[in-house]
Amino acid sequence: MPIIRPSSDLRNNYNEISTICHQTNSPVYITKNGAGDLAVMSIELYEFITDKYKLYKELEKGMESLEKGEKYSSEEVFEELDKI
Repeated sequence: MPIIRPSSDLRNNYNEISTICHQTNSPVYITKNGAGDLAVMSIELYEFITDKYKLYKELEKGMESLEKGEKYSSEEVFEELDKI
């Protein structure tokens, strides 16, 4: 169940919203004039989500390479990983 709070809570109850974000490890949705406006989350959750997105983008590149017929031996893959 999403946690939804009015924008005034950012000003008046910031510490409470921060605690909710850290304890639930999920975003708090902020409304402005009754409509959705922002999602506030902990830095840890933000980094987790962005890291996951980067991983998916790399996997997508790999899938595209396979579709093009580009294949590499395990030795070549591990050599590239060692470089990184």
